[in-house]
Amino acid sequence: MKAENLFIRGWRNVREAGTRRLVLTALLVILSLVLGRYSWGVGEDDIPGITQAERELYDTRYSIYANRHAVEQDDRITLVVYNDQTLIDTRKRSPLDRGLLASALRNIDAMAPKAVGIDILFDQPQDEDDDLVAALRAMRAPVIVGYTDDETNYGSITYDQATFLDDFIARLDGSNARVGSVRLRSEPGGTRRWSEIRPDVPPLLGRAMLSEAGEGGKTLPGYEGAIRYRWPADDTRPVFTSLPIQLFADPEMAPALAEYITGRYVLIGGDIVDIDRVSTPLSNAMGGRSTEEGETGSDPPGISVHAEMIAQMLDGAKMPSPSPLTLWILSVLIIFMAVLTGLLEWGSWRIYVLVLLQFAVIIGVPVAMQLAGTDTIGVPALGWLLSWIVAFSAVTSAARASGAVQRNFAQGALGKYLPKEMAEEILEHPKLLALHGEKKELFVLFSDLEGFTKMSHAIPPEMVAKLLNRYLDLLSDVVLDHGGVIDKFVGDAVVAFWGAPIARPDDGTRAAKCGYAVWQAGEQYRREVAAMDPNLPPIGKTRVGLHWGEAVVGNFGGDNRIQYTALGDSMNTASRLEAANKALDSSVMASLEFAERSGLDWWRPMGRVQLRGRARPVNLMEPAPDFPPEDRAILAQACNLLGVDDARAAKIVGELVGRYPADKALENLLHRMQNPGEGGTYVLG
Repeated sequence: MKAENLFIRGWRNVREAGTRRLVLTALLVILSLVLGRYSWGVGEDDIPGITQAERELYDTRYSIYANRHAVEQDDRITLVVYNDQTLIDTRKRSPLDRGLLASALRNIDAMAPKAVGIDILFDQPQDEDDDLVAALRAMRAPVIVGYTDDETNYGSITYDQATFLDDFIARLDGSNARVGSVRLRSEPGGTRRWSEIRPDVPPLLGRAMLSEAGEGGKTLPGYEGAIRYRWPADDTRPVFTSLPIQLFADPEMAPALAEYITGRYVLIGGDIVDIDRVSTPLSNAMGGRSTEEGETGSDPPGISVHAEMIAQMLDGAKMPSPSPLTLWILSVLIIFMAVLTGLLEWGSWRIYVLVLLQFAVIIGVPVAMQLAGTDTIGVPALGWLLSWIVAFSAVTSAARASGAVQRNFAQGALGKYLPKEMAEEILEHPKLLALHGEKKELFVLFSDLEGFTKMSHAIPPEMVAKLLNRYLDLLSDVVLDHGGVIDKFVGDAVVAFWGAPIARPDDGTRAAKCGYAVWQAGEQYRREVAAMDPNLPPIGKTRVGLHWGEAVVGNFGGDNRIQYTALGDSMNTASRLEAANKALDSSVMASLEFAERSGLDWWRPMGRVQLRGRARPVNLMEPAPDFPPEDRAILAQACNLLGVDDARAAKIVGELVGRYPADKALENLLHRMQNPGEGGTYVLG
């Protein structure tokens, strides 16, 4: 079938789900579009769970990008750090030793760096402050001193600390020292983007360093996108050279390190295990990586983030971001794919292949964009996937709702003739009702209401219809409750069978219990009609015939008008057994073939008769659950003596009749034993 036709059929199914469902589906599709577009959150507000997952997915694809673009050590930038050994040597932890810094600055300045950036906040007094101020004022190289305040970086610095820092900075007026913001843009899970540019905040530390070094044109003006983190090509050589500050404070050692300072951007700050560590996409996605020198790939110090931004500016590596319009267009296309896929009525493996291909595209687009050097912060990788799922589910749910209406209609129609579970199975496997006949072994039930035809002539037609419908409803419920298939109604007669279209191990038990329950339902109906109107003619009892045998079962009647029915001698035999009840003074009678396969032990043998229209005699079995087992055994003994010692058999049955004088069927058996027909078999007229 053409795809166009499949879409049309799918749309028809959705439309037939009803106006309310259609409106709900449209709302869900719109919701899925919003979910896809704003899965990174709205403004500063995150979507719980989803936004964090988007960040983690970004970290993962960025780590792939960084590994694909691993770099050699960058010789333009050097990190001069206070490390844990420095703290041990100076016996100072916080604030960091400023005398050591003053000495290092003098020696570094003599080596002619391009610019020096100090990622340390001088927000507390220390005895060496005068020495440090003097060293900073004497710097010939541009030097940028780290700065923040309590208003723009609330919680990181107190008012008193901010006041002291302002006073310290004021002492540097007239020197080559300037201030630069060390405030990094911290998001849940790490620092991924450049700090936002604000008029009330000094330029970022790295931007200030480049500007003071005469490279202001490389500062990526206005850029607030992704930070380009890099992975080292050689695990034994980090991206940036990092040297402990105490080496530069030693006047004898410092000159030997000039090659790491001259003409470079020098960043001074901390690289201490538990202070100022920053999570990045690489540390989040990759975790620690073992090298010969220990662990790498874990959270780096904040000073290295400033170094990455300086390198990014020097390389002019402004990572382009897709425009909001582009993201909207992609989001709409993904929803469009989901809707079209939901409308398709492919029931085979092809639909799964199509879905997997679309998932691959949805997941692959952000990765491909990242590998191409695009800033994918804000690209809704998970959001697109979720939006596809929501839109697809909305459309298929509407189609299923329409299908459920159609299915309920079909099931309701089938349910008038088949048990509920069988109707469901046939709806799942329509071939079970294929247009052909096949031979089956069936348990057949045939019932009839005694005297109803005569009564129908004595009452108005509308009352006949009311009484008949009530009777057939009652019996139909009994048959369906016992798992039978209603073959047909013939006036007040009900024909049902078990064993087709689906055969079950307990079909015989179900059919036997149903036969007895049909008779009981008929007795209930008699009482119900008598209570309804005492003037109505009395209704006779319901008679039931039960037989097991082969029949041809299938849909008969041609392509235009069909009926699922059973044909064969077993159907006729059940009908004859039903009719025989009148002559036998019984209500329910089964053949020996039926009783032996029923799985029940409540049967009592009722002799052998020649049914009208049948050449072979039939051994009769009557359900008698209240008849004592020992008396059933005596009755079986008597029936076994037939043809061997008829007088003895009649005597045994006579004794039973004496004990059960109200049992008309037993009395009838005795009469038939005493008056056998030709060949020893009683022939019903």
